Amino acid sequence: MKRLMLKTTLGLAVTLATGQLYAAGFALNEQSVSGMGTGFAGRSSSAEDASTVYGNPAGMSRIKREQVSVGAAAIVAKTDISGRGTFGGSNDGDMVPFVGVPMGYYVKPLDDNWTVGFGLYAPFGLVTDYESGFAGRYWGDKSHVAVVTLQPTVSYAFNERVSIGFGPTFNRLEGELTSATLNRATPGRNDGEVKIKGDDTAVGFNVGVLVQATDDTRVGLTYHSKVKYKLDGHTKVEGSGFGPFNGSKYDASLDIDTPESVDFSVTHELNQDWTLYAGSTWTRWSRLKEISVENDGVPAALRSSIGTITEEQNWHDTWSHAVGAAYKLNKQWTLRTGFSVDQSPTNNTNRSPRIPTGDRAILSLGAGWSPTDDLTFDFAYSYLKEEDTKINLVSATKGAYQAKYENSAHGFGTSVTYRF
Repeated sequence: MKRLMLKTTLGLAVTLATGQLYAAGFALNEQSVSGMGTGFAGRSSSAEDASTVYGNPAGMSRIKREQVSVGAAAIVAKTDISGRGTFGGSNDGDMVPFVGVPMGYYVKPLDDNWTVGFGLYAPFGLVTDYESGFAGRYWGDKSHVAVVTLQPTVSYAFNERVSIGFGPTFNRLEGELTSATLNRATPGRNDGEVKIKGDDTAVGFNVGVLVQATDDTRVGLTYHSKVKYKLDGHTKVEGSGFGPFNGSKYDASLDIDTPESVDFSVTHELNQDWTLYAGSTWTRWSRLKEISVENDGVPAALRSSIGTITEEQNWHDTWSHAVGAAYKLNKQWTLRTGFSVDQSPTNNTNRSPRIPTGDRAILSLGAGWSPTDDLTFDFAYSYLKEEDTKINLVSATKGAYQAKYENSAHGFGTSVTYRF
C-alpha cells in the first residue's frame, strides 16, 4: 500500500486527458487545433487565432477583430504490454479509454495598443484504467483526474513590431484514483482496494513577448509558471484484509508543484503561399524529486503503511522540438503539417504503470477552411509513437512487476473561430 498511495496521489496533479498524449510526463499540448496541425512548432509566434491566449498572450495584439474560438481534441491510444507480476494477472493493454480535451478562447481589441482575452483549457492530463486482474494492479489500477484552467489576459502593443502579454491562471483540480492491495491470506485473490479523492484551487500565470523581427519573420517567447497545489481530500480503504478498518476514510494531504516551462518559436512567411515554423520548449520536470503524503487519523495498525509516505521520483528536465509548415491553397483553404520530438522525464528505476511513457515522435497534419471572412473551421490529426519503455518495480508488500510497454496514439482535433 505504501507505493500505491504515492503513485495514486501523483495523479492528483494532472488534468482531463491521458499520460499517453502529446507532451512529456503528464503535460498536454492540445490547447489549439490550428497549432496541432503544425505540431505546435509556431506556438509562441504564429498568433493565428484566439488560442494565442495560451500559446503567447502577446500574440493577441495581432488579432484586429473581436473573435471567439472553441474546439476539442479526441485521443485514441493503443498499448501493447508484455510482462508479469509476482501474484499473476493479465496484461491486456489499452488502459487508456477514449478521452476528449476541450478548449475555448475569446479575444477583443480595445484600441491600437490594448487587447483583452479569456481562455479555458487543460495544461496537464492523466487517465488510465486497467482491466480487472491486471498484473500491475498493486502499483496502479485506475486514474481519473480533471483540472480546469481559466486565464483572463491582456496584451499591449508598443508599436507594430513589439508586444507583450500577461494572464493569471486559476486552476481547479480534482481527481479519484484507485489501486489494489494484496490479500496476504490468499495472495493474488480477493484483493482489497485503496481509493483516493482530492481537490484544490491554485493560481499561476502566463507571460509572453512577440517581436516582428523583419517584415517576414516573427519570434515569440512564452513563460508558463509553476503552480503550487496543496491537495486536500480523503483516503478510503476497502477489503476484508483491512479487518475492522474495512470501509474507513482518513484525511489526506499533499503539497506538489506542476512545472514551469519556456516556449520559443519562429514563424517565417516564405512567400504569400508558404509559412514555416520552428520551436522548442523546455520544461522543469526536475521539480518532481519526491512525493510525500500525509494521512491523518490513521490507527496504529495501519500507520506504518498509510501514515506519512515518501517516494522518490527523480524526474529530469526535458526539451521538445518541432518544425512545421503551412500552405495557403487558396482563399478558403490552408494546409498544415508538422513533426515534433519530445523527451520523457521518467527513468527506468521509478517509472510506474500510471505514467508508463518514454521519448516520443509525433507527425501532424491539419487544415483550415474559411468559407467566409468571418468564419474558420480548423481540423488536425496527429500520430504519436513512443520508444518502448520498461517498468521494473519491487516491493516487500506487493511483490514485483516487470513489463515492457509499446505505446502509440491517434489524435483528432477540430475547432471553429468566429469573428465579429
